[in-house]
Amino acid sequence: MIFAAAEETAAHTAEGGASVSDVIFEHVSNARELDLPFIGKVELPEWYLFGVDVSLTKHAVFMFVSAALLLVVFSIWGRKRSLVPKGFYNLLEMIVLFIRDEIADKNIGHDGALYTPYLCTIFFFILFMNLVGLVPFTATATANLNVTVVLAAMTFFVTQYAAIRSNGIGGWLKALTGGVHWLLWPIMVPVEILGLFTKPFALTVRLFANMIAGHIVIFFLLGLIFLIHAAVAPVSIAFALGIFMLELFVALVQAYVFTMLSSLFIGMAASHSH
Repeated sequence: MIFAAAEETAAHTAEGGASVSDVIFEHVSNARELDLPFIGKVELPEWYLFGVDVSLTKHAVFMFVSAALLLVVFSIWGRKRSLVPKGFYNLLEMIVLFIRDEIADKNIGHDGALYTPYLCTIFFFILFMNLVGLVPFTATATANLNVTVVLAAMTFFVTQYAAIRSNGIGGWLKALTGGVHWLLWPIMVPVEILGLFTKPFALTVRLFANMIAGHIVIFFLLGLIFLIHAAVAPVSIAFALGIFMLELFVALVQAYVFTMLSSLFIGMAASHSH
């Protein structure tokens, strides 16, 4: 990826005298075109549904690619069940058991098994999107604010479901008052409602910022070659390679953090009455 990114930076810089910053933000921003190897830029078709623009974009394409890869991987290796797990299936089982035992059960409690499928789905989906974005000529879907908003919204709705399921509608509404005297409700109710939305907002910004920052840093380091001198190329590429290796770790960590925080929010909502 590092050498492909360097070639892409050089090519874009040479075209029309584009600046390095233009190349960097063009790479991380969304667009209605794909930059394919040996082919170049390919425009994506425009689609409208009942007058609404539902055209695919670069980030949407690789989000669907990640989902397809996720289905293929689990369809192939998920069938290879045995009393003694081995190979890649063993790794998948270890991750699922870790999410169930160390994340869901510990943060949600006795209802942890109920929410384990959701937590596993969100973990692997985010992980695949993060890893696909590190492949040359692709894009990181989680570096799009719209994608992270939808992911956080899913956790928000699951969290409210958990609260209503555990405490009932009455208990959920009572929690909005903060348990204070009714004279303080005009103050506490808006604060509690605001608190409901700060959690998904934190999930949204955390994932988006961490994924987009790594790509910007990599391209900026490569851009130093063109901003300073070609002699700094070995140093720039070495540092960019280091950041790339760190991004592999960040891809896993951010999927874990999103899943962990989701389980914490679900657990807090489910046990609010206690």
